[in-house]
Amino acid sequence: FFMARTYEETIYDAAVEASEKVYTVDKQAELDAEISKYLKKGWTIARISKASLAILRLAIYEINYVDSVPESVSISEAVELAKKYTIDESKFVNGILGAYVRGKAGEK
Repeated sequence: FFMARTYEETIYDAAVEASEKVYTVDKQAELDAEISKYLKKGWTIARISKASLAILRLAIYEINYVDSVPESVSISEAVELAKKYTIDESKFVNGILGAYVRGKAGEK
């Protein structure tokens, strides 16, 4: 029996699936290293709120390992999550992810 799913349900399921892969120790260290490259001078991972850090890890994982999701969609979803679950950190999340994607494109 087919049940119609809301956008939020679809995003939630995708986030749960991806987060199960993100929080392995080896991937977390890799993702944190990538995030650290794009922080302002003097900032560390420890300074980022837990919600924003989880969102950034999830988005960078998705950008690197989920080929079926375009980079722009990963960033857009991350920004929407940040708007919903952080206190005014969506611009920060957008800035880090935008810099990451530009940096990644420059490496090619």
